[in-house]
Amino acid sequence: MADEDDVRRFRAIWVSDVHLGTKASKADYLLEFLRRTESETLYLVGDIFDGWRLKRHWYWPQAHNDVVQKLLRKARKGTRVIYLPGNHDEGVRQFVGLTFGGVEVMEDCVHETADGRRLLVIHGDQFDVVVRYAKWLAYIGDTAYVLLLGTNTWVNAVRRRFGRGYWSLSAFLKHKVKSAVEFVGRFENVLSEEARRRNVDGVICGHVHTASMKEMDGVLYINDGDWVESCTALVEHPSGQLEILKWTDILAADAPAPVLTTAGRGQAAA
Repeated sequence: MADEDDVRRFRAIWVSDVHLGTKASKADYLLEFLRRTESETLYLVGDIFDGWRLKRHWYWPQAHNDVVQKLLRKARKGTRVIYLPGNHDEGVRQFVGLTFGGVEVMEDCVHETADGRRLLVIHGDQFDVVVRYAKWLAYIGDTAYVLLLGTNTWVNAVRRRFGRGYWSLSAFLKHKVKSAVEFVGRFENVLSEEARRRNVDGVICGHVHTASMKEMDGVLYINDGDWVESCTALVEHPSGQLEILKWTDILAADAPAPVLTTAGRGQAAA
């Protein structure tokens, strides 16, 4: 359990694309993040669990159950928890407007920051033409993505043996492959246009597993990333300042510093 001094407090937190129910989900990292952060409002911006994969193969280890229990515990203790389903957990959309265990289910909503900005919060799959009009193709792409994430697991197993930190092969390839970069660019443009149409100052979304914060022709576009590749979350500080946290980098920075032995070699502190 985190000490009280280790807990970071925010006005709001956004997480998405956890994909509980898959081996690629970094549930352990998310659980540590939830233990070491508190907020007035916690937004679950879709694809929290992966109904597509669970229908084909049941996978639900204790860490995934612990994440769910931690979210429910936060709701019981006074955090406002808002769940905005995505395409992988689209079955939850039938419960929009209802509250379960203190968790409010919404299709989308508008968050107002401490400094007065109004931001649309939505998963974003509603604007993905492949998901909307060619779901069979989305399933094929999902299968290929899962295979790539499996390769990523082996790559990081090797890196750990050599004392290297976590690195996402799939995220690296996504940023290098031209078609993937173009898809993300189109997605950003469409979501920004939706924010303009709704007369808000910006949009917060997930879906494409690419954390980003940028101004797009006067509209703030923010993607809070994911917990299968980047382990990122969006947070709002009490002042209204927004920041994307990369949790693996924070853990690395908090790790004990090496000490020098008399021989001058690095040795992990006990």
